[in-house]
Amino acid sequence: MTAPAHARSSAELISAEEPVLAHNYHPLPVVVAAAEGAWVEDVEGRRLLDMLAGYSALNFGHRHPALVEAAHRQLDRLTLTSRAFHNDRLAEFAERLTALLGHDMMLPMNTGAEAVESGIKVARKWAYKVKGVPADRATIVVAADNFHGRTTTIVSFSTDETARAGFGPFTPGFRIVPYNDLAALEAAVDETTAAVLIEPIQGEAGVLIPDDGYLAGVRELTRRRGCLFVADEIQSGLGRTGRTLAVDHEDVVPDVVLLGKALGGGIVPVSAVVGSRDVLGVLKPGEHGSTFGGNPLAAAVGTAVVELLETGEFQRRAAEAGAVLRDGLTELVGRGVLGFRARGLWAGVDIDPAIGTGREISERLMAEGILVKDTHGSTIRLAPPLTITDEELRSAIGSLEKVLTR
Repeated sequence: MTAPAHARSSAELISAEEPVLAHNYHPLPVVVAAAEGAWVEDVEGRRLLDMLAGYSALNFGHRHPALVEAAHRQLDRLTLTSRAFHNDRLAEFAERLTALLGHDMMLPMNTGAEAVESGIKVARKWAYKVKGVPADRATIVVAADNFHGRTTTIVSFSTDETARAGFGPFTPGFRIVPYNDLAALEAAVDETTAAVLIEPIQGEAGVLIPDDGYLAGVRELTRRRGCLFVADEIQSGLGRTGRTLAVDHEDVVPDVVLLGKALGGGIVPVSAVVGSRDVLGVLKPGEHGSTFGGNPLAAAVGTAVVELLETGEFQRRAAEAGAVLRDGLTELVGRGVLGFRARGLWAGVDIDPAIGTGREISERLMAEGILVKDTHGSTIRLAPPLTITDEELRSAIGSLEKVLTR
């Protein structure tokens, strides 16, 4: 890994963005120019350990050789046909992804938000065609503090005012209940309910993990009340928690699974709605689509991602390295860490506000060569590539200890 020579420094490049980029992000002041595995390199050639992995888009690390090779091979042959025609890569991608998850069909899309939007449309169509909900009356129950994307429909059922303010009027048809509360969920479901849409683990909210039995309870409730269980596994899925999906920890099979981020291997945006034939079969030609959805390049990379997961190696690695991460964080509780929540290689760490905000801690860790990202208040998120070594993990935890106890 060698960063290319740049005429402009990090500071100059950051300043150059200011007048020409919309200010919808507040990145850490680092300019990445090269990356490999769990490491990135800035334009000055400084190496930093990536403990965020693109919010789980880089589960397999930067430029995983098998994924890069798959992309290169496909780039030399065919990149896009649109769905006006078939391509020779999509069938295998669909076959292997559905087999990996134990479902019948998949709908290929591009971004995670597109997968969520598509899942909402499928659930509503199913409610009208199969359940018999009167036209335009379908409702979907969601959880407070959710994060499913940034489209106008999705922010309509967000409880984060930063995501909502100034973007109304909002899309109707959603009921919000507290997360991890089966009684509230039961009370919100009625004859108009098309689906319950939840994250098995709420990532943006600070890696909030529900009580044991919650996901199984959601599955039982939705089946009993005659609505769909739609699991948003865009961040939690594809190995991150030590299982292929986060719902696998409770042996739960939702009606619909939403995937994104890691499905594109950090190379191209790839997402998918995966589910039973009874549900996805409600879509007919012309009712939904995407020019780039299921394109040959995406299908080639997605197939290579599935191939990595089929061995179980990355799921095992996340579970084993996750134990190292938990042990290290446990040692810091009471020493700057108020508490943490972790599953596999994913943790939300609550820092003592007296020491600093999440943003301040992230900046101090960056100075130590560790990249993390803050979320609400004084919480930081840790989600390193599943390829990270135990030694690299312990080094990152040591840097966190240094920052907290300095």
